[in-house]
Amino acid sequence: MAQNDIRYLTPINIEIKKEKYCRFKKSKIKFIDYKDPDYLLKLINEQGKILPRRLTGTSAKYQRRVNKAIKRARHIAVLPYVADMLK
Repeated sequence: MAQNDIRYLTPINIEIKKEKYCRFKKSKIKFIDYKDPDYLLKLINEQGKILPRRLTGTSAKYQRRVNKAIKRARHIAVLPYVADMLK
């Protein structure tokens, strides 16, 4: 056995879960502005897809508002429908 081969009896649990929270509830945001593309870019991925609740931690109420705001922004051409390497 080489010196770099380290073996453990039990697997190491490296996964550290951060506590999810709704950024809208924490900041007390009532209205999500669909004309603000810089803020909406935080809620979509590189391809332009809307990030799900399980990744962002957004509550269901605000996730519906986020979806509506992003779709409205796409409709008035503030955000693209599809993009390559948007961020």
